Amino acid sequence: MSTAPDPEPREPKTALVFDDPLDQQTSDDTDRGWGERPSGDSASDLKRFLDEKPPHHI
Repeated sequence: MSTAPDPEPREPKTALVFDDPLDQQTSDDTDRGWGERPSGDSASDLKRFLDEKPPHHI
């Protein structure tokens, strides 16, 4: 009579998380990155303005 081979160990399944996602802080909840502009002179400001101008403002 033959014996069955030992089963290989399985990785545990990830558990479902039922936390409220609105309780977690997002990157939009901080002031980091809002309104920051690279420092430069008026020529770089003009270049930035022309680069970011919408097509309907040509």
